[in-house]
Amino acid sequence: MKNVNISRILWGVALVAIGAVFALNALGITDINIFFRGWWTLFIIIPSAIGLFSRGGKFVSLIGLVIGVILLLSCQGILDFGMVWKLTIPIIIILIGLKMIFYSPFNRQAIKRIKEIKSDGTAPARDSVVFSGHKIDFDGQIFEGAILDAVFGSITCDLRRAILEKDCVITASAVFAGIDIQVPDHVNVIINSNSIFGGVSDKRKKTEHQDNALTLYVDANCVFGGVDIV
Repeated sequence: MKNVNISRILWGVALVAIGAVFALNALGITDINIFFRGWWTLFIIIPSAIGLFSRGGKFVSLIGLVIGVILLLSCQGILDFGMVWKLTIPIIIILIGLKMIFYSPFNRQAIKRIKEIKSDGTAPARDSVVFSGHKIDFDGQIFEGAILDAVFGSITCDLRRAILEKDCVITASAVFAGIDIQVPDHVNVIINSNSIFGGVSDKRKKTEHQDNALTLYVDANCVFGGVDIV
């Protein structure tokens, strides 16, 4: 089953469960207190848990899940809140360090290839938005890469009818923002993501990696934001 379908099912189950609890309480069948101590941590725990089943951003989701559970336990009085607050940053640093230590060879190869493409002298297209939305369409144009920066806004980059003659890189930064990259089905996409409470997700219909196809590398940095390949 595709990861995107698993995520959708889990969200559906969560919403059905919440709705069922409200309905049973309204009918007087149950008396379940939805607003227990630390209930707000579910807004961290549930999305993070579901994010573990997405194609991208699993590490960030793991950090969010750990933080959410720790905050819930502290709100329940099981852990000391003051100590938790002091340990939050060290825990995040340790997890990031572990990620760097056990970074997969696949990602190292992707980073090496990204550096090679960026150093070939090609001038990428650039687009930046702040508190706004923008769409750039490369219909019929030769695409050789792009740098996309969004802060409290959104960018849609349409490559579906662009002319891709070689492997290229999109460097995307999303800070409290969203970036959608529309890619033709025949183009391979390889993602390198460094994110904090955000991530990159390839939402295209899953296909086998084509050896002879051109590859689009997405080098993304997300802070409370996301990049979607659609």
